[in-house]
Amino acid sequence: MYRVLAINPGSTSTKFAVYFGDECVLRKTIRHPLEQLLRFKSVVDQFDLRKGLIIEVLQEEGIEVDSIKYIIGRGGLTYPLESGVYRVNNRMIEHLREGVLGHHASNLGPMLADYIALQIPGAKAFMADPVVTDELEDVARFAGHPKFQRRSIFHALNQKATARIHAQKVGKSYESLNLIIAHLGGGISVGAHKNGRVIDVNNALDGEGSFSPERSGTLPVGQLIDICFSGKYSKEQIRRMVVGEGGFVAYLGTNDAQKVEKRADHGDTEAAIVQEALFYQVAKMIGEMAVVLEGKIDGILLTGGLAFNPELEKYIRTKCGFIAEIYSYPGEDELEALAMNGLRVARGEIEVKEYKK
Repeated sequence: MYRVLAINPGSTSTKFAVYFGDECVLRKTIRHPLEQLLRFKSVVDQFDLRKGLIIEVLQEEGIEVDSIKYIIGRGGLTYPLESGVYRVNNRMIEHLREGVLGHHASNLGPMLADYIALQIPGAKAFMADPVVTDELEDVARFAGHPKFQRRSIFHALNQKATARIHAQKVGKSYESLNLIIAHLGGGISVGAHKNGRVIDVNNALDGEGSFSPERSGTLPVGQLIDICFSGKYSKEQIRRMVVGEGGFVAYLGTNDAQKVEKRADHGDTEAAIVQEALFYQVAKMIGEMAVVLEGKIDGILLTGGLAFNPELEKYIRTKCGFIAEIYSYPGEDELEALAMNGLRVARGEIEVKEYKK
C-alpha cells in the first residue's frame, strides 16, 4: 500500500496529512501564534520550527515514518511552471529560499517535503500544481505597457482538483471541458479552464480581480500612484494595503467572512453592502472569463470557504446563471489534493516533471 505525507504550510498554520492509499489516517493543523512568528525575520526562517513540529506530531501519533515513501508539499513561488507534479531538486529549493517571485508560506512546502524525504531511506519529495502554475495564452500576458506583464499566480492546486472532481461527477475528462472556476477564500482567483489548461486567470496574490477578505484586488491606478508618492506611507505599508490589510480587513476590521455574513444577516448595513460588493466583483470576473472562453462553457464552479455562504451562490446564480450551469463545491481540501497527486505518482498514472528554470 502506497503511503503519502502531504504538507500545506499557511501564513499562520501548518497543515499535514498521512494517507495509506486512499484512506486518510492522520490529519493535523498546527496553529502558529502571531507572537511566535514575529520572532522570525522571514518566512524561510520558520523552516526549523515547522519541520520540528511535523516530525514531533508524527512520532506522537505513532506513525511509522520510515514507511512513508512519497512526501508532497504545496508548491510555492518558484519561476512559472506548467501544471503538474514536480520532483523537488536543489535548484527549486534555492529559488524558494531566494524568493525569486516573492516570499510566501507556500515556499516552505517543497522545502519541508525535501527535508523529511532525506531522512527516510528510499523516500522522494514532490510538489504539485504550485501557485505559479502558468498556462496563460500569450495575448493574456499583456498588461498595457512593456515594463509590465500580467502574471499567473492563483489557487492552482484547488482549482485543478475541483475541476477533476467535477469532471468525474459529470462523467467526462477534465481535458474535454471548458470551465470557469472561482476559488473564493482569503484570496480570490477566477480562472478560464479550456481543455485542461488555465488560459487566463487573475493574479490573486498582489493586485488583480475582486477584493477578498484580506486583499484589495484591482485598485484605481491613478489613486494608487498618488498614495505611493504622498509621503504618508512606506512601501511596506502600501504593500499591506494590497495584501493582508485590504478587502474586508480594511472596510470592516476583520478577515473572517463568516463574521461579515452574520453581521449582514443581522442588519449591519455596512457589512451588507461590502459583502455585496465582493459578490458583484466576483460576478464581473466570471463574465470576463466567459468572454475568454467565447461563451462555450460547460459549467461555472464555485469553491473555497466563501462558497459556503448561500447568499453568494444565490447572487452568482442571479448574475451569471445565463452564462452556464453553476455548481458549488464549497471549501477546499488542498491536503487531499496533494495526497491524490502523490498517489497518482506512486501508481504511475502521471509523469513526474523536472524543475529546470
